[in-house]
Amino acid sequence: METAKTHNADVEVQVVRHGQLPGADDYAREKIGALLHLAPTPVLFARVRLSKHPDPAVSQPVIAQANLDVNGRLVRAQVTGPTAREAIDRLEARLRHRLERIAEHWEARRGRMPSTEPHEWRHASEPNHRPSYFPRPEDEREIIRHKTFTFSRSTIDDAAADLELMDYDFCLFTETATGKDSVLYPTGSTGYRLAQITPSAPDELAPHHVPVSLSEQPAPVLTVAEAITRLALTGLRFLFFLDAERGRGSVLYHRYDGHYGLISPNDTP
Repeated sequence: METAKTHNADVEVQVVRHGQLPGADDYAREKIGALLHLAPTPVLFARVRLSKHPDPAVSQPVIAQANLDVNGRLVRAQVTGPTAREAIDRLEARLRHRLERIAEHWEARRGRMPSTEPHEWRHASEPNHRPSYFPRPEDEREIIRHKTFTFSRSTIDDAAADLELMDYDFCLFTETATGKDSVLYPTGSTGYRLAQITPSAPDELAPHHVPVSLSEQPAPVLTVAEAITRLALTGLRFLFFLDAERGRGSVLYHRYDGHYGLISPNDTP
């Protein structure tokens, strides 16, 4: 632990700012930099991104995002706020929670027994200031970010941990036992829901400990254009579907700027 503290004291927090936010850069460096000693291993990289919606009608216009590389493990947090200062304060609280959880898992690997309670890394009391997407008119929306990954097989527990550390609305992955493209997302404060290309029985899934409900509906087979239409009609935050052209599970989602993002595997089954 002392080694990590020594290394992390010298880490410079990079701040990227979009929009007029006077004084926000220094405040973000101070607040987030003061957290790095909580990481149990060296922080290799730390960046804060601050942006502000230009529309004065948006009640929480400032979006603050932090990305850390904790000795090769990515940690992310994202919040909104009415002002830059309040958004940074909320970001500090959310990121503190994630770093404390990493420290707990690190201690467990050193020999301390982790809690046997379900959802031991989830705190229902953690403040939720998640950004909502900008209400951009449908005819102005575009897919401006398409991310592709080679998915390694993961358990539901692994996917849940990624959701916690990366502060995502969903996790797209290939489930270990079934080999099926799957999406896991939180439902309320105490559980998760799993959807797969084709539904699996509970005993077909790899062993897991987090509470999860299983969708009984197969993923709809859609082109990307059809997925855009369905997402707009349903008003959902994201849509899990089987890409009719690629034959793989993909997720189309609303970005915070009101455009769309698309995540899909970059390999074949």
